[in-house]
This record gives sequence, structure tokens and C-alpha cells, in this order.
Amino acid sequence: MPRIIKIVPPRGAVSIFGVKLVGFTAENAMKLLLTVVLIVLFWVLTRLLRRTIRFLMRGRTDARSLFWSNQAISITVTLLFLLGFVSIWFDDPARLATGLGLVTAGLAFALQRVVTSVAGYFIILRGRLFNVGDRISMGGVRGDVIRVGFTHTTVMEMGQPPSVQMADPAMWVEARQYTGRVVTITNDKIFDTPVYNYSREFPYLWEEMHVMIPYSADRRRAEQTLLDVAERNTVQIIEMGADAIREMERRYFIKSTGLEPKVYYRLTDNWLELTVRFVCRSHGIRELKDTLSREIIAGLDDAEIPLASTTIELTGLPPVRVRVENPT
Repeated sequence: MPRIIKIVPPRGAVSIFGVKLVGFTAENAMKLLLTVVLIVLFWVLTRLLRRTIRFLMRGRTDARSLFWSNQAISITVTLLFLLGFVSIWFDDPARLATGLGLVTAGLAFALQRVVTSVAGYFIILRGRLFNVGDRISMGGVRGDVIRVGFTHTTVMEMGQPPSVQMADPAMWVEARQYTGRVVTITNDKIFDTPVYNYSREFPYLWEEMHVMIPYSADRRRAEQTLLDVAERNTVQIIEMGADAIREMERRYFIKSTGLEPKVYYRLTDNWLELTVRFVCRSHGIRELKDTLSREIIAGLDDAEIPLASTTIELTGLPPVRVRVENPT
């Protein structure tokens, strides 16, 4: 009975039912087997290294250290795998150069976005654009970074203040709190759109609240009420932010600015608008503004200062004639 599978000399090509398979030789079969073994080996190695890191960091909540450890493992294992893969399949330098040329040309044509995303990954790491745990805005998405991969970044989305509620995509949460959606953004967006980092170098923001009062109200007492409330609730933030802003001044050419709350006046046709400006952390803004709003209302009530609202004053009415007819 003839053999179904044969090894045809001199190059050891594989033949099935007398049909020689192009490019499939005993040598290539062995290389394929070694490649599968290499993949399994490095997969197991990656799992073991990550489990070891988690074991060594047990009880710690340092997300950034865990992130950088995982990135170092991923990059090292990937480079070692590529080295092993090249060593198995390209034992001839001439074949290696030809193969790399073909692969490079194919990637440049068919996987432009993927290559750009991978390049963006290394720029994110090297350029210190953002890290896991940072609050950013990139590609039209606002939120906290929860993962950075070779080709994409994963963000826990947050809502938007009313002033930007019309932005795309639409939001139903009218504050900078989590919406519950996890958004994936390709890393190539860093080349196309600005990246706003709320917490990287200076984890504080300046916020403003607007309070309208009538022109007849005691504006000085209203201003002092706003200042007292803002100072009382931001004193610890000011103390911590002072060190951060001094570090910013040392590292970058920026003009020093005060962190203490300040009230600004704005004249309108209907009322006097008081704007209190204060510093706050990049997280927990809604809770802070809620506390300020409650205390400001209570302080204005104690001072008997009303809040202004849109009113219409009628200065004159046309004559009205009323005719009453006797019922029949």
C-alpha cells in the first residue's frame, strides 16, 4: 500500500498523495513546532511574572507601580519573543533582510494606523503624557486612565459640566463623575488631537462659582460671605497646592499665581454677578462645589441677602374696559 505522506528529497519537501506541498518541508514543520512551543513558553512566563509582581505588591494600592511593572514585563517578553522568533525562522542573514523588508513594506501599507498606535504607545511612555490613574481628555473623551496597551488606551469615562454638555458624544451626567462607560481610544489620537491632563504635573484645578445678587443688596457682605466659605473649605488644598505650584515654577517657565480664593465683580443689566475663584483637587470637584453652594446659601440667608433672578417690571398698562351684560 503506498504511503499517503512522503518526505521527498533532497530538501525534504512533504508530499500528500503524490502532491508536493509548496514551502512545507520537514524543516519548516520543525520550526513551526518550535514557534508554538515558544509562544506557550512566553505566555506561561508572562503569567508567572505578573503573578509574582502581584504577590510582591500584595497589600499595596500603588496602581502606578503595578502599571509600570506590567509594562516592563510586556515589553521585555515581547522583545525576547521576537528575538526567538527571528532566530528560528531566519537563520540566514540574507533571508532575514529580505523578510524584514517585505514585512516593513506590508506594515507600512496595510497597518498604518496600527503602526502609528504602537508608536503612540512608546511616546506616551517616554514622553510622560499620562499614566494610569491620571484624569485626561483625549480624542473627545474625558475620564480616568485605567489601562495603557500597545495600541489603545482604556478610560473610565466621566460626565461633563453643563457648559460643555453639547459636546459629542452626548452626556447625561452633568458633572465630572463617572458615567459607567469604559471607552477605548487608539493611541494614534495623540498625533491628531491635544491631550489634556488634569492631574499629571499639578493635580489641582482652578474652579469658579457664579452668584447673582440685586444691586440694592449689601455687596461687601456678600463678597465676604463667599470668601469665608471658600477659604474654610479649601484651606488644606491651598497648603498642599503651594508645594506643587512651587515645583511647577522650578520646572517650567510659568508666572506665579496665588491659590487663595478671590471674588470678582461683573456688571449686567439685571444684577451684580459675583464670581468666586478657588483651587480644588482634580477629583471630588462636585462634592466640594455642593458643600460650597449649601454654605453660601446659608450665609446669604443669615445676612438677609436675596439671590437675584430674572424679573419683568411693567411700567404701564393700556386702558381696560369691562362691560357687564344682564343675563336674560
